[in-house]
Amino acid sequence: MTAAPGQTVGPFFHIGLPYAGGNELVPPGRAGAIRLHGRVLDGDGVPVPDAMIEIWQADPGGKVCREPGSIRRDGWTFTGFGRAATDPDGHYWFTTLEPGATHEGRPPFFAVTVFARGLLDRLFTRAYLPDPELFGPDPLLDGLDEERRQTLITSRDDTGLRFDIHLQGRRETVFLSFPKHRGVWA
Repeated sequence: MTAAPGQTVGPFFHIGLPYAGGNELVPPGRAGAIRLHGRVLDGDGVPVPDAMIEIWQADPGGKVCREPGSIRRDGWTFTGFGRAATDPDGHYWFTTLEPGATHEGRPPFFAVTVFARGLLDRLFTRAYLPDPELFGPDPLLDGLDEERRQTLITSRDDTGLRFDIHLQGRRETVFLSFPKHRGVWA
């Protein structure tokens, strides 16, 4: 048997993957709702207009949600999963809740997956809340130099939490490798 050539993971996400309310983990205006947003940029800093971002997160109490119904939003059940396509300017956004720490003494984060044309597989990363050092040590963050570490930390702006994703280049976001994609909560 001969191996088939690899295929990239995009750019046809708009055909079947987005769904109504996919980027609204909670309805806008809900008490405690925040906006997580940013841009996906290539190695030259050019926006990627046809990427797709997925997030998984714990609830504000740090519990990893196991509720069914992530693709059928009911307006009140928080499932901890969302999916958003980028717009022509490479911008994405989610309405969600700030996650709590999944391990006592470690900083809370959003688990992020990036799908985009030209990628042979999805990319995994994390988006930590601002000032993660206030929460305690983190094996991932503590193993990075300061410049690389900053690629994983959100910032607060007038509209919520900002997290830009750089696919390549000097400001490339730190991406994680999970053997056989066993999970993102480690």
